[in-house]
Amino acid sequence: MFVDFAPKTQNLAKKCFKTIREELEAREHEFLAPYAAFSDQSRGRKRPAQDCAIRTAFQRDRDRIVYSKAFRRLKHKTQVFLSPMGDHYRTRLTHTLEVAEIARTIARALKLNEDLTEAISLAHDLGHTPFGHAGETVLNEIVPGGFSHCRQSLRVVDRLENGGRGLNLTYEVRDGILKHSKGFGNIIPSSKGGWAKTVEGRIVRIADIIAYLSHDLDDAIRSGVIGPKDVPHKLEEVFGNTHSSRITTMIKDVISNSKVKDGKMILGISDEVHGAMIELRAFLYERVYRAPQVHREFEKARKILFDLYEYFIKHKDAFIVESLRLFEEDLMETGNDPYERRVSDFIAGMTDRYAQNLYERIFMPSPLV
Repeated sequence: MFVDFAPKTQNLAKKCFKTIREELEAREHEFLAPYAAFSDQSRGRKRPAQDCAIRTAFQRDRDRIVYSKAFRRLKHKTQVFLSPMGDHYRTRLTHTLEVAEIARTIARALKLNEDLTEAISLAHDLGHTPFGHAGETVLNEIVPGGFSHCRQSLRVVDRLENGGRGLNLTYEVRDGILKHSKGFGNIIPSSKGGWAKTVEGRIVRIADIIAYLSHDLDDAIRSGVIGPKDVPHKLEEVFGNTHSSRITTMIKDVISNSKVKDGKMILGISDEVHGAMIELRAFLYERVYRAPQVHREFEKARKILFDLYEYFIKHKDAFIVESLRLFEEDLMETGNDPYERRVSDFIAGMTDRYAQNLYERIFMPSPLV
């Protein structure tokens, strides 16, 4: 008598077969340090989502961020110098890519989750305004409840993308986005409340500082705002005098001074490099960010955004038309937020050139045909 064992064999094969995602998750447990964030141990998403057969949860987040419209708009947003004509000045997009590279290098050396680190890095500035911190300053002054780009970045991924549905990212990525900002505060936070929950999120905060300290100095010299000889000699003794040497010095210092204590990774920086980073930041604020030629352009940018905000507060029909033009979806459908909140979403989402062109179209006279 012939007995067909095929159905049982097929069922057994199904039980034994691992998806590519599961193989990647297993590989994480073999290679990453025990204090790393593991993809299969994520705290999950706000809305349940079926697992991908190919990508881990953090890889999936990274891809959602890269394909978002907010990410594409970063290429036309200011880093420091407004609407730079030179091809080699940083934009908010190139800054983001440099942060991701630095963060991944540190994470790889410390055997942490590179995918999570990269996802946080790529999303950390999605909520940045046009015209850099000048735009953030003016919105913080006029928007009820204030404005910060880190909170706005989280709002972008939670609410504004996908017609109000957001990107539905994992808790770990969302936490890292919210906790990346430091302003003029401590490079290493003095309280746990300033740190992301994951070591990967904490690395992004430091990588963000490393990136802008070096490339803002690089762009300032390129622009002629300062000269190479203006940089304090003490800083060159620590960092060298090239972008590459500065980045390399800070990355190596973080890696070599980060230690495991009680089973947890404690990120660290040597006193010498930490002191030099603080001094370089103070130098940039004094000689670059507040330089007369930079400040004059920021004042113009402030006026553009202030006038646009006031105009759309008073002209709701125009707001609906223009927000559809920029976002390709109706911001009025993103929930029960106050109208002022939606207008600030619109202003924050603009690129530099969009804001300039819109200002000219609304406020500047045009010849009659």
